[in-house]
Amino acid sequence: MRRSTLPPIACRVADTLIARGHHGVIVTQPAPTPTVADAARTLGVDVGAITSSLVFLLDEDPVLLLVSGAHEVDLESTGKRLEGTLTHAPADMVRQVTGQPIGGVAPVGHPTNLPTWVDTALSNHREVWAAGGHPNTVFRTSFHELVRITAGLPIDVVD
Repeated sequence: MRRSTLPPIACRVADTLIARGHHGVIVTQPAPTPTVADAARTLGVDVGAITSSLVFLLDEDPVLLLVSGAHEVDLESTGKRLEGTLTHAPADMVRQVTGQPIGGVAPVGHPTNLPTWVDTALSNHREVWAAGGHPNTVFRTSFHELVRITAGLPIDVVD
């Protein structure tokens, strides 16, 4: 997709990706993909290859978990692994700490650096797809590249 046709938020994500050694190509989906299943169907990939960028509170601090679309985060066991209490962040906080709308939150391009953990289940896929900072935008990467470009740490998020 030509850069001039991307929303400014997606351009910021692309710039961050490029600065971190990724090719920076952001793709605009032809139709809305409000669910993980919709995104997987549109991209022709397994649901588990879709990366959801989810903001949680670890105790009182916002953190980012990059989670395979194949499952939900087990808050109790993941919180224990992270040595705190994990709860869902309120929507207004998600927007504030990422600068991006829910449904389009990318793993990078936020105004602040969020501590980030990457679901090890994503390593089961040669390629994974993540939101590009705006609804209907995505980019392709790999588990290892996702860990690298986010300075994230691998973690099991299901029990």
